Amino acid sequence: MVSFFTYLINGLSLGSIYAIIAIGYTMVYGIAKMLNFAHGDVIMVGAFMAYTFISSMGLPVPVGILGAIVVCTVLGIVIEKIAYRPLRKAASPLAVLITAIGVSYFLQNSALLIFGSDPKMFTSVVPFQSVPIGPFLIPGTTIVSIAVSIILVTALQTFIYKTKPGQAMLACSQDRDAASLMGISVNGTITLTFAIGSAMAAIAGVLLCSAYPSLSPTTGAMPGIKAFVAAVFGGIGSIPGAMIGGLVLGVIEILSRAYISSQLSDAIVFSVLIIVLLVKPTGLFGKVIQEKV
Repeated sequence: MVSFFTYLINGLSLGSIYAIIAIGYTMVYGIAKMLNFAHGDVIMVGAFMAYTFISSMGLPVPVGILGAIVVCTVLGIVIEKIAYRPLRKAASPLAVLITAIGVSYFLQNSALLIFGSDPKMFTSVVPFQSVPIGPFLIPGTTIVSIAVSIILVTALQTFIYKTKPGQAMLACSQDRDAASLMGISVNGTITLTFAIGSAMAAIAGVLLCSAYPSLSPTTGAMPGIKAFVAAVFGGIGSIPGAMIGGLVLGVIEILSRAYISSQLSDAIVFSVLIIVLLVKPTGLFGKVIQEKV
């Protein structure tokens, strides 16, 4: 029983990181109707920036994390303006997909040239190692990851439904042309969406490398794919769905490693996604959109 609870907590910790990453995917898709497959590599950039600011330059941890967030926010804006905005009205959606893959490889190879291929040991930013709760010893990274994910989702939901920029995001997600006619800056709204998603990717990168301290140019690749799976699992376009999808995915992955096979855990995760989509193609919280002809 104790071991199961430990695995469950570890799954929720990993799932909360997936959830933060998945929110970036689901926001961009919900508003810009495009899949930013370079999002996982923004996670890697955020982790490397935090590593550089904290370990190499010796800055305080809060300053280093803030610096990583600022760098990733600017990077997200630049990627949207240079790589995606010119293709927003492209005839084929494959153009955006291929561009996203190109941006992903560009970021990976840039990190390879700057930081080298040898993995770096990332020092955890969590100031405490563990907290005893009854008979259990909960790792500090687990507590911080879960708490941060809840805070971010709550703040983001409040921002979207209680502020004018958030209302503009909702309007653009419904109909960009109509939103433009109502005086909403569609380009500015989409840029803001990329900025928020990239800032959250930086936070996810710091949390991910605090829990799993090896950092390399490919660090964000697999977590990015799994977070995309979590977004689809929960219903892409839904922020609560991304949160729930990430948590469920993390628990499934950890329990699969513990009780079935560590080598088959990824296959099990993707198999569960296929089953869910066969039963409910829109995901757990997705909605069927009626297309007007």
